[in-house]
Amino acid sequence: MDYMKETIDSLHKKLSDKELTAEDLTNQTLSDINSKEDKLNTFITVNDKAIDTAKKIDEDGIRGPLSGIPIAIKDNIVTNGLKTTAASKILYNFMPVYNATVMDKLDKAGAIDIGKTNLDEFAMGSSTETSYFGTSVNPWDFSRVPGGSSGGSAAAVASGEVIAALGTDTGGSIRQPAAFNGIFGIKPTYGRVSRWGVIAFASSLDQVGVMSKRVEDSAKVLSVISGHDDHDSTSSAKEVPDYQANLNKDMSGVKIAVPKEFWQEGTHKDVLENVNKALDAYKKMGATVEEVSLPTLKHAVEVYYVLASSEASSNLQRYDGVRYGYRAKDVKNINDLFVNSRSEGFGDEVKRRIMLGTFALSAGAYDAYFKKAAEVRTIFIKEMTDVLKDYDLIMGPSTTTPAFKIGEKVDDPLAMYMNDILTIPANLAGLPAASVPAGLAEGLPVGLQIIGKPFAEQDVLNAAYALQEENKFYEQIPTALKGED
Repeated sequence: MDYMKETIDSLHKKLSDKELTAEDLTNQTLSDINSKEDKLNTFITVNDKAIDTAKKIDEDGIRGPLSGIPIAIKDNIVTNGLKTTAASKILYNFMPVYNATVMDKLDKAGAIDIGKTNLDEFAMGSSTETSYFGTSVNPWDFSRVPGGSSGGSAAAVASGEVIAALGTDTGGSIRQPAAFNGIFGIKPTYGRVSRWGVIAFASSLDQVGVMSKRVEDSAKVLSVISGHDDHDSTSSAKEVPDYQANLNKDMSGVKIAVPKEFWQEGTHKDVLENVNKALDAYKKMGATVEEVSLPTLKHAVEVYYVLASSEASSNLQRYDGVRYGYRAKDVKNINDLFVNSRSEGFGDEVKRRIMLGTFALSAGAYDAYFKKAAEVRTIFIKEMTDVLKDYDLIMGPSTTTPAFKIGEKVDDPLAMYMNDILTIPANLAGLPAASVPAGLAEGLPVGLQIIGKPFAEQDVLNAAYALQEENKFYEQIPTALKGED
């Protein structure tokens, strides 16, 4: 099965017309994953029950919008009866007894969970290098990172192992790897998709989203997983549109804001060139493109890492070696059990963020760090909201550079944190945002970031679709895969 040349709709038609069975499609997908995994390391667990699910779908008939379509799932989304590790030693053997809400929605739509993809441990990272299960690689260049934390999902889509994958985005973890891998990725508005059953990193920032080669495939999956959930009090009751049915590429009259602060010093010249070409393309389509200012953006990284780490330090308290997951051996008392299990079970980056967050929440530092960061976040939200009163969309680069080399930044936390500087704003403000391929920089993909108003996912998808149909980047085959052929 060549997913590079298919869409969910084209596969659905073949399945409905019985040109293809769900069992055949699943077998071909598993075979392709197995043939590429030694080089890519995109999956932590491949679902050995997927064939049984496919056979059942063939028996029942192709009914749902995703019936028989194999989809990859980031391994911080819990799956009933299928190991879920968050790429951490502390959860190396965790077998959930329930599904995340997004999984129930996918199951109802007929999708097949083909397996769990690699990520940075507990979604903390920008390169997938913090995974306990080893680094995934970029299918455009095996010596480079696929981005993170949803690097496994992005590489699985870009390499053609699957047609779509779920990821999560806390500070850019869908958009940055989408840009690095030359695919489309969307983070919806905070609350558009239920977080119930998603292993928490930073609860006020986390959001499930979709990654695919083509915008229309993500639009279809996003409609399926969106909607209110009684299990998640932060999920929205707003009606969910049929995003794919409403897709159009008419950009006439659309007002686009380009924050001057998005043009960071040190941004790769080819990134800037490709983004400017994309903005020029929108102008030719009839859109208005104007420069604006977001003065507080310069503080975004500091604000994000104080707030996200603080929430993480609280969310990760539950991993204590008592109830589930990794448990240290040869301990003499309960204190040893807690300390040794956490010391041995968590990786360096997770420990770093727990310590940072615990410090920021401590009595002596709370006002100076956590409270101040929350106040700056409020100012920043107002700045973003004010811009979107006058404009339909905000655009700029998704990243400052193309994918960097494996090992290049992993030992420099501050350099790694700066990878998120352009994607963090949408999470702090809870806005829908996507990355769509804009071109190549030295043979590596570059992404254009599109940010919309709250619950205006359709506007974001339409703008991405317009550029996709202009440059048809989805026809590009990752360079390293060409070499394999």
